[in-house]
Parts: sequence; structure tokens; C-alpha cells
Amino acid sequence: MMDIIKAASQLNLPDWWICAGFVRSKIWDTLHGFENRTSTPDVDVIYYDQDDMSEKTEKELEAELRRILPDVPWSVKNEARMHVINHIDPYTSAEDAISNFPETATALGVKIDMANNLILTAPWGVDDVINLELKPTPFFTETKERAAIYEGRVVKKNWKGIWEKIKVHQL
Repeated sequence: MMDIIKAASQLNLPDWWICAGFVRSKIWDTLHGFENRTSTPDVDVIYYDQDDMSEKTEKELEAELRRILPDVPWSVKNEARMHVINHIDPYTSAEDAISNFPETATALGVKIDMANNLILTAPWGVDDVINLELKPTPFFTETKERAAIYEGRVVKKNWKGIWEKIKVHQL
């Protein structure tokens, strides 16, 4: 994991984080006593840059990360432009975007600072992820449409099939 975090740090992106399943899955794997890490479909690197909201830039950043660590399924997104895709109000920062992820246990991000200290952001805290609770973030309880997205993710991702000890909260 540290190799992946260090690779992302080499991009020197503004307000960047590796987030979501990369963090949550490691915690749940550990709490389930798994010897090997479960596979993740992608490694989400997010950042916030209002000066360059080009999707082309994101693809170039993914290519650079693939050059550094070619076997990692990188996904890079500038959260300054994601409101356009998601048809919502603009985010104010990468952490604001993380706070609006679908699940509290997924609303996590890690990065390293210039001294290689690991930094965690957890806008909704770490209690849910540590207590194996899968709940929607407040943003995903505000409308029926967002609640349906949360419910759909629970089915599609089949987290309970991977981590049997988790408690899934339905809406």
C-alpha cells in the first residue's frame, strides 16, 4: 500500500487523496483476519484543481501512474469537475467530495506529507468502518434517487459476500 501511496504522491497534485475501497478494504480485510488482501477493481486517486478541469489531464495522470506502477488499476479524478458529471452542486475540496461518497465506511482517504507521514481523512469518522457497519452518508439519504444508488451499490458490490461480518444498513 505504501508503494501505491508514494507513487501517487510523486504527481504533486493539489489536495490529493487515495480513497474509498483502497482504504476501507484493507481495514475490513484486517478485521476479518484475511492473510491476503482482497482485490480492488481500481485505486482511486482524487485531487482538487479548479484551474485544469480537463478529463484529458486525468488520463495523462493515470498514464504517469501506470508508468510508475504498471500493475495497479489506477483511476484518477479531479473532484473540481465531478459535480458536472454527477449533476450536483460543486465540491469545495477533495475532502468535501469524500464526505459525499455513498457510504460512511468508504468516505476515507489517505496520503503522505512531505515528511512521509501517513495522513487519514475520515469526514464521518472511523467508527463505522472499524465496527464493520455499512451505512449511507447523509448526502445519500437526502433523496430517493441517491438512496437507490446506495442500495444498488450494496447489491452490486456484494460486500457482505466478501466480508461476512459487516452489518449492512438498508434505507
